[in-house]
Amino acid sequence: MQSSRLPISRRAAIAAVALLAAGSQMPATAQQNAGSRAPNPTKPFVESAVATFDSPWALAFLPDGRMLVTEKAGRLFLVTQSGAKRQVDGVPQVANVGQNGLLDVAVSPQFDRDRSVYLTYAEPGTQGSGLALALARLGENSGRVGLDSLRVIWRQLPKGSGGQPGGIIAFSPDGRHLFLTSGDRMRPATAQDPDQALGKVLRLNLDGSVPNDNPLASQGGVRAQTWTTGHRNPYGLAFAPDGRLWLHEMGPLGGDELNLIRPGLNYGWPLVSNGDNYDGTPIPNHSTRPEFEAPRIYWNPVIAPAGLAFYAGQAFPDFNGSALIGGLRAQALVRIAFDDDGRAREADRWDMGHRIRDVAVARDGAIWLLEDSNEARLLRLTPRSRP
Repeated sequence: MQSSRLPISRRAAIAAVALLAAGSQMPATAQQNAGSRAPNPTKPFVESAVATFDSPWALAFLPDGRMLVTEKAGRLFLVTQSGAKRQVDGVPQVANVGQNGLLDVAVSPQFDRDRSVYLTYAEPGTQGSGLALALARLGENSGRVGLDSLRVIWRQLPKGSGGQPGGIIAFSPDGRHLFLTSGDRMRPATAQDPDQALGKVLRLNLDGSVPNDNPLASQGGVRAQTWTTGHRNPYGLAFAPDGRLWLHEMGPLGGDELNLIRPGLNYGWPLVSNGDNYDGTPIPNHSTRPEFEAPRIYWNPVIAPAGLAFYAGQAFPDFNGSALIGGLRAQALVRIAFDDDGRAREADRWDMGHRIRDVAVARDGAIWLLEDSNEARLLRLTPRSRP
């Protein structure tokens, strides 16, 4: 949920490459629990409902300002900023069960040249479903809009049961690589299995092949694709303007996390967490296992984070460089601020009155939100006039 959401400068792209090559070093910081933060009493924005959708999952901006919006049941729409919708044909069959279905949509960094878009979805099979990443060309001709020449360029095998699919896409600032989250599908032990593409962040070339500079590229298979391991249910992934990659993931009973993603690291799930198992049995805290990378922020009670975008624009100048996160359980929009060393803190939380599934930023600086329901609104947030 990222590339089309935030233009990143060439300078940031160069910085990102340097950070990745150097292991993205930054000072360690104490874990911060932001779970009990109260919503701000006033909102700096006005909300305008633009369109409605049935259980939408993700939105992404095209270069001309139109949006692609997915619905979990397997529908994709091309939407104008005034709310006009056209359904896109050629969407693959999806396994729409529980949390699974049609998931993320992302616009290629080279869209102006190749009109390529990427989709993630739960691909059905005889033994259950598996996360799939597909690449297609967005065609528009004589009133028809559709996905042409669609092909699956990566799939998680073996297929099986369970929710928590992940499936969030982000492109590196230089536009050369694709990062993909894969959840543990409610099979926690898989997150520590180096030969299963579950509970991982993967790094791929734009065609789905493996970059030769991945941490374990020489080992082949899932290991070669893996960038980081030990994740539970990651529904947010985005590059900050300084080139650092951030991810949030849902914890179990408590312990949602915001993590700085650095190549080759293990983030500990299910061996450590700042939450407990759903049956109430404890899980060792991150502080007990320093060999695992700890979150920069955690939430206990949870907010159930979904959607992640970094803000850049003139509409809300005080937000520049901040991360925006939707809250499902919290029914909120959360703003994360960063200091000059990249340390993170929750700066604002606004009660939206509805579960928020995705967040994006338009070129004009307006913030766009997708609610999460069978009558979910697409909202445009613009600055509130000051008295």
